[in-house]
Amino acid sequence: MASTSSTCILLFLFFLHSSFFFNNLNAKHSITNNHKHLHRHNNNHNPPLNIRLYRAFLALQAWKHVIYSDPHNITSNWVGPSVCNYTGIYCAPSLDDPKTKVVAGIDLNHADIAGFLPDELAFLCDLSILHLNSNRFCGIVPETFANLTRLSELDLSNNRFVGPFPSVVLSLPSLVYLDLRYNEFEGSLPTQLFDKPFDAFFLNNNRFTSSIPRNLGKSKASVMVFANNKFGGCLPESIVNFADTLEELLLINTSISGCLPIQVGFLYKLTVLDVSFNNIVGPIPYSLSGLSHLEQLNIGHNMMSGIVPMGVCALPKLVNFTFSYNFFCEEEGICKNLTSKKIVYDDRRNCLPNKALQRSEKECRAKLEQPPVDCFEVCCVESGFGKNVSVGSVAIPPSAIPVAAMPVSAPILAPRYP
Repeated sequence: MASTSSTCILLFLFFLHSSFFFNNLNAKHSITNNHKHLHRHNNNHNPPLNIRLYRAFLALQAWKHVIYSDPHNITSNWVGPSVCNYTGIYCAPSLDDPKTKVVAGIDLNHADIAGFLPDELAFLCDLSILHLNSNRFCGIVPETFANLTRLSELDLSNNRFVGPFPSVVLSLPSLVYLDLRYNEFEGSLPTQLFDKPFDAFFLNNNRFTSSIPRNLGKSKASVMVFANNKFGGCLPESIVNFADTLEELLLINTSISGCLPIQVGFLYKLTVLDVSFNNIVGPIPYSLSGLSHLEQLNIGHNMMSGIVPMGVCALPKLVNFTFSYNFFCEEEGICKNLTSKKIVYDDRRNCLPNKALQRSEKECRAKLEQPPVDCFEVCCVESGFGKNVSVGSVAIPPSAIPVAAMPVSAPILAPRYP
């Protein structure tokens, strides 16, 4: 704790003695001559009683200086040194000194503010929560965020941030919740992401490409959402390493291909599994019949085939099962009458006999005439995510995927976290 405080003070002094920062901040917010004299080592005035809140004041004033639109006037009372009275700013006793009040949280969710994040936010060394959901912040995440060593929750979703994955977040030792949804981040994901002790991360609806690293599964997250990116490749067998923690896995429209590995069936805590709108082939692994907590299963809009197994349809907590737009040709047992179990289901556009709204006989015959899918051939066991399956595979490369309207499932819009 002492090291963190010392680092913050050094950073504070560095910025404060930078003439560019000081002059701009003074011009915008008219910092008094007393403050000027103080930081020129003039001892005619006493230093502030709470240096941490004073640093927070400077950080928030610098931030206000680069806010260009605030239609709800959220920051209109960001005036003067009483930062704990600012709208959206929350103070609490310091972790290392309960007698000292610090800025511990910032919540500007749904404020519709436009601007960017200045380097001076690094002054907020005691910040634990930063929620900026649904604004119009743009630009990149500052590298100075590395100084926010107590930050545990970072929500930048529904903004206009750009650039590569903000690797600075990987240096934050206390971070357990990361939400980058609905931005314009692009490029590959760093391998270190899956080694961090995150409880949940949301990466959906960005421009990530290339690959999800092979070490997927070394983390211990309970929620992972990758939907609506263009990764390609196969779901690696190392997903089994999440067995003790993973509850929700959403890979909607991520261009994954190959077969669904049997190891998915070993994720015994899963409640939501959605791999829809991809290029998955082969059968439904019978191992899924062991997912006794599974409530929502969506494998629709793929190229899977074979039998819909009774063990999956009989799962005790299953309430929603979508397997439409595939090439299934048979349903076992109770799968033929899911209504009797009060399961909401969608079986359209398959090759199921005596069922309405199925594929044409021509489509189904063409599929049956193809050789059976060999999952050992089409699955990139060595490569994991990020490699197209081998030559001769029936999987489609990401560039050939048709654009379709994606149904947005509840965990993407409203996760269990604030």
